[in-house]
Order: sequence, then structure tokens, then C-alpha cells
Amino acid sequence: MLESLIHVCLAGLSKGMFIWLVASGLTLIFGVLGVLNFAHGSFYMLGAYFCYTLLSMFSDNFWLGLALGPLCVCAVGFVVERFFLRYVYHLHLPYQLLLTFAFVIIFDNLVKILWGGGSIGSPTVTGMAGSVSIAGRLFPTYSLFIMAVGPLVALGLWLMLEKTWAGRIIRAASSDREMASALGVRVPALYTGVFVFGTWLGAMGGGLAVPYVGLLTPGMGEGIIIDAFVVAVIGGLGSLKGAFLGALIIGLLSSFGTRFIPSFDMFLIFILMAGVLLWRPQGFFGEAS
Repeated sequence: MLESLIHVCLAGLSKGMFIWLVASGLTLIFGVLGVLNFAHGSFYMLGAYFCYTLLSMFSDNFWLGLALGPLCVCAVGFVVERFFLRYVYHLHLPYQLLLTFAFVIIFDNLVKILWGGGSIGSPTVTGMAGSVSIAGRLFPTYSLFIMAVGPLVALGLWLMLEKTWAGRIIRAASSDREMASALGVRVPALYTGVFVFGTWLGAMGGGLAVPYVGLLTPGMGEGIIIDAFVVAVIGGLGSLKGAFLGALIIGLLSSFGTRFIPSFDMFLIFILMAGVLLWRPQGFFGEAS
């Protein structure tokens, strides 16, 4: 029984860190730009497909595909922010959601045109295709890798935002755009840079998903964006540390639910979100309005 619980916890931590890799970009974009980007899941999907395509072109070199694939998606993110989102920052949230949802439909159909409507089998990663023995049972090596990448991303974001000059400018612009602009900060360019970086985080999550999810399918971003939104709501919209904690909670809750009450695993997650919204609407680390 103990061995089973250990593996359920490991599976939950792995899933939680995978959700965090996607939710971090969504949270960063909302925290700085104030935009709930529903198309973030599409950037995750595009990251997976671009990574897979580059992987196929360069003799199954996964790490090269992972390095270049998200950069291709960054170009897409730049176009979306510069020529579309920039003009709805001043509008209410529903208009932003409608615009970004339109891009979900556009990107889903674009993937069907370029890669086909069927599923594509994910390759294995050289050196991480096996399993290791933990508590007398085998556990996938790649899942352990994801568990290590998640905290490293969290640490990198914290160091960037808290310990660098660029991070101070980003935090200043997110707190008071007019004051930052008066002090000489090119706020529109800063917003574009933050959006592109958030896009890169989402696409990186998609690239890392290539060996993780088993199959690449058009529309695969819809499922992960729901998890990411739940994480963002629980942790507090715009709070990276809240998103990290929320991802851990959701990952563990989903894993235990799948193991012990599989018919109600998603029910548990949404019950938790409803409870948080009733008890603390701003989330664990969000600021009360």
C-alpha cells in the first residue's frame, strides 16, 4: 500500500509540474498585461507540433527540436500581440476572451491543414525512454525529468522578476503603466516582450509534451488550458507562486482521484476550485479587489 501511495504522489507531482510549465506563461501574461489569453493552449499545441516537425527533420534530435520549436511559436505570439491583442487591452475581459478564443479556432484548423486531422505518435527521447525502480516499482525516467524542470523554471522566473533590472521594470509596468511610461519605459514594447516570453513558456510546455502525452492531436491545447485556468484561479490570477502551488495541488488531487475514485477525478478538481472561489475569490496568493 505504501509503495502504491508513493507512486501516486510521484505521478501527481509529475502531472502538476507539467501543468505548471503551461500555467506559468498564462499567469505571467495576465499578471503583467491583464489579459486572460485563452489561446495560450494553442501556443502549447503549436509548440508540440513544431518540436515534432523539427525533430523529424533533424534525425530525431529531440533537444534541437525543443530549442527551436518554441522560437517558431514566439514569432506567432509576436504577430498575435502586436497586431491584434494590443488593440483590446483597454476593453473589458469578455472581449479579450472572445478574441483569443477566435485564435483557438484559427490555430486548430491551421494545424489540421498543415499536419492533418489525425493523431501523430510521439517519439521517445534518447536516454529517457526507460524507467527507474522507486519503492519496488518502475517509474518513467521522463516523468522524473519533468518533475525536475518545473522547479527550475519557477526558480528562473523568480530570479528574473525579483533580482534583475528587467524584472523590476516589468513589475513596475504591471503595477502602474502610466507612471512607468512617464519614467521613459516603452510600455507597448515591454508588453510585447512579456507576451512573447509567456508564449515561449507555453510552447516549451508543448515541446516537452511531445514524449509525454503519447499522441499529438489537433485541439490538444483545449484540455491543458482548462487545467491551467483552474490552477491560475486557485493560486490567484497573476500570481506565479500561487500558480506553482495550485499546479501541485491539482496534480496530486488528479492523481489520487484517478487512482482511488476514477469516475470523480475531475469532479474533485472543480469542487476545489468552487470552494476556493467561495472562500477566497482572489485565490491563495491573489490580491483582494
